[in-house]
Amino acid sequence: MTTRSALLKCFLTICLLTATGNAAPQHSGHPISMWQINGASNQIFLLGSVHVLRAQDHPIPSAIEEAYEDAEILIMEVDMDDLDPIAMAGLVNELGVIKDGGSLQEFMGSQLYDEAADYASQLNIPIAMLTQTEPWLAAVTVEQMVLLRIGFNPQYGIEFHLTAKAGDDNKKILGFETAREQLEFLDRLSLPAQRSLLIQTLRESLNIEEQLNLVIDAWRHGDIGFLEANLLAEMQKYPELYQTLVVDRNEAWVEQIRNLTKEEDDYLIVVGALHLVGEDGVPALLSEIGITADQLQQPDR
Repeated sequence: MTTRSALLKCFLTICLLTATGNAAPQHSGHPISMWQINGASNQIFLLGSVHVLRAQDHPIPSAIEEAYEDAEILIMEVDMDDLDPIAMAGLVNELGVIKDGGSLQEFMGSQLYDEAADYASQLNIPIAMLTQTEPWLAAVTVEQMVLLRIGFNPQYGIEFHLTAKAGDDNKKILGFETAREQLEFLDRLSLPAQRSLLIQTLRESLNIEEQLNLVIDAWRHGDIGFLEANLLAEMQKYPELYQTLVVDRNEAWVEQIRNLTKEEDDYLIVVGALHLVGEDGVPALLSEIGITADQLQQPDR
């Protein structure tokens, strides 16, 4: 899997989870960004992922490693061990590259393009390199460049870490969605939503390292208030993005999780954080259909 294809995945959700379930009383320590669901004959762990990390952010909490050991099957947003880099590159070209002589400037309009160019200049990103990309892909490309500059890499992220372990252990990995479906969520956004996405990404990239440091700390310690105030509330300012990239997908996943509670195997489900936040989050939706998710704790060691 290429770095670009991994960051396309990363871009779909902000990198953290918060909890709306009940704290599990049998553990001591501090909260962790993971829940446990008890099925009829199995256990399902629901983990909020940080899709990109730095080498210095390892080791990850031991409770995650223990959940991995307990699970027979992993489920991620997309099947990480079955992605074809050549096919991914083809998808990006098919869906995100402007054809027929158009340009990013035409897609954005002169005023918003000038605003984007100003932010790009502050970030030392040549706006000309994005000329043939649709706004959503321009946003992904900007995020990729900025994250890599400051040492954040999907190869250090939770999915890559667990995928490597699963390969060594011959554990099955499944995906809730296909790579095409994930990219089409972005490509189907209206042009105004794509424009907002690019401007938002450029603006937030100006201080992204400071923000990610806070987010990672909140992820490790289950700081629900911070995550809701700084991630959920920001995403909800963009209703189409929020509905398309978060809410609609959550509703589809809840039905799949309901079916998993009837299985015998134990599962570790790994998804990005905005899917696990607030009234539209997966835990809240599960609660509405009578399935309880208990937030777990990282034991004191």
